[in-house]
Amino acid sequence: MVMTTNTNNAATTGTTTTGATTTGAVTPAGTGGDAGSGTGRIDFAKAAPKVFRALVGFDAAAREGLDPALVELIQIRASHLNHCAYCLHMHTNDARKAGESEDRLHMVAVWREARHFFTPKEQAALALTEAVTRVADAGVPDDVYAEAAAHFDDAELGHVLALILTINTWNRVALSTAKMAGTDERR
Repeated sequence: MVMTTNTNNAATTGTTTTGATTTGAVTPAGTGGDAGSGTGRIDFAKAAPKVFRALVGFDAAAREGLDPALVELIQIRASHLNHCAYCLHMHTNDARKAGESEDRLHMVAVWREARHFFTPKEQAALALTEAVTRVADAGVPDDVYAEAAAHFDDAELGHVLALILTINTWNRVALSTAKMAGTDERR
């Protein structure tokens, strides 16, 4: 999930972006909650605009130089693991728009059993995504890290790690503010 705020009017306008596509969406005035959630929870972008913009900047920097298909696969897998329907819906739609096949999208959750759908580099990124997302369970095992390091140079690996960190943060923002799947504010 990538959301950005129009910095000229951060209190009332939310804008979201993925890659180079940017569209504006207005947060309903007086709702007291996050647009689309209907729960009365905060609109994170409005409540903490500087934090929100910093996260958007981190997300944009993390994506730099990475294959857009790989970006979506990482975001989809982390969203599966975090049970974030909002981000999962958003990123599977983004992947489709970018030309990703339905077969691969259906196999992301079970990629270990369907390795032939994914390149060795994608498999290494998915394994690292799982380890970092579940870091409290077992840390990041040396073999998982070494496999990722074998497929990415240091700069790429830094960006992959940063992307994993950002999607995990976006998942937590969406879950904490009760974002509803199918209410992508970028539209």
